[in-house]
Amino acid sequence: MFLSVFEIFKIGIGPSSSHTMGPMTAAARFLDELRDGRRIWPGAGAPKRLRCTLHGSLAWTGKGHATDRAVVLGLAGCTPETLDPDEAEALEKKIAKEKKVHLPDLPELDFDPDKDVIFDFEKNLPGHANGMVIEAYDAQDRLHLQETFYSIGGGFVLTEEELDRMKAAEAAGNDAPDEIKGMPYPFATAKEMLEMGQKSGKTIAQMKRANEITSLDPQELDSKLWQIWEVMDGCMERGLNTEGELPGGLTVKRRAAAIKQQLEDERGNNMSMPHVANDWLSVYAMAVNEENAAGGKVVTAPTNGAAGVIPATVKYYREHCPGSNDEGIKTFLLTAAAVGGIIKHNASISGAEVGCQGEVGSAAAMAAAGLCAALGGTNEQIENAAEIALEHHLGMTCDPVGGLVQVPCIERNGLGAIKAVSAASLALRGDGSHYMPLDNCVEAMRQTGVEMNDKYKETSKGGLAVNLPEC
Repeated sequence: MFLSVFEIFKIGIGPSSSHTMGPMTAAARFLDELRDGRRIWPGAGAPKRLRCTLHGSLAWTGKGHATDRAVVLGLAGCTPETLDPDEAEALEKKIAKEKKVHLPDLPELDFDPDKDVIFDFEKNLPGHANGMVIEAYDAQDRLHLQETFYSIGGGFVLTEEELDRMKAAEAAGNDAPDEIKGMPYPFATAKEMLEMGQKSGKTIAQMKRANEITSLDPQELDSKLWQIWEVMDGCMERGLNTEGELPGGLTVKRRAAAIKQQLEDERGNNMSMPHVANDWLSVYAMAVNEENAAGGKVVTAPTNGAAGVIPATVKYYREHCPGSNDEGIKTFLLTAAAVGGIIKHNASISGAEVGCQGEVGSAAAMAAAGLCAALGGTNEQIENAAEIALEHHLGMTCDPVGGLVQVPCIERNGLGAIKAVSAASLALRGDGSHYMPLDNCVEAMRQTGVEMNDKYKETSKGGLAVNLPEC
């Protein structure tokens, strides 16, 4: 509710929104603080050297998730939305060789990626499982500036001070920021969303749009929505047409291109299996997540690890559903973002905080809601669709093999898309009334995440991550 569509759907790079995009953003923010110069340590001279220490999940799966690479590029001045993946490798090599970074409005800074990006496997920071500390030292090795950041999922980053303020506001029951006060439909829960829809006679997409245009011109909103879909679709197309082996050492082969070719060869076959639609959904999602695993350009939806579910479901709507149109895609994205905002506001979308139920589960709920809306569902049917999809991801762990966003993540997105379509279809067969409200399901996810053992929350210390083939 408090999140814009473009905070839920952010353009960036793979393989992880919390481990790649978040740390890169944190590093860029640190450089801004360094330029500002108002918070330097007393008695410190000019900055001379940079250092970053990763804690918790950022340490345990940082290598597999390319967190060290993200920090290096972030401290070199890159941001997720502007980084050109094709230029990143050359920049990394330059820094590794020179052991320095050259930045506008700052002196030349010493930075050796091999020594100055530290993985601390012992200490967990108190604010969140994804914690990191960035420091600058002067020529006498005195602390010049220090900042603690938390990457809280979906590419969102908060300083320790910002996180403390947010938690204090929530505890005081005053967590509504000033910018939402002028919004016509400031719903924080699914219950409020449905009540506002009943009172106004508007759809969820219409209410979300009305909220968005309090800060965006309507034409700009439409343009940015379409840009999000074009990046999603472009990522999917690259994945559907690229073969080879994914980086990281697991020797996982890309499969989407070969499966797509099989499906195309079978078109027109009178003996096609009725479940072929599921194969298309899976291959669409796998294509995105293979690109994500390769460090390509993706859209958080709501995270990188779950980035394939929504694009696959939108593609299914556009390519396989009679009567689909481009306007339906905008309805889909607005509705999905509304549901994603509710989930993030009341629970979490971070695998390091609540497991994969918060990533693929949230994505499936958003996709189910979006598809139901695009197919003409009522607000009540849309809420039901989201609940069905989320309910059947509860308890899902995040246990990536080798700390890489590959196994089981790539296939898991395909199954998440299939569940989303099934949930939307079931909801459309009913009248929207159902036993378990979406809000209660979101709270159940939050509680499950709190009680889930940390080894199942993106640390690669349990589950599939420790049950590997013996060959």
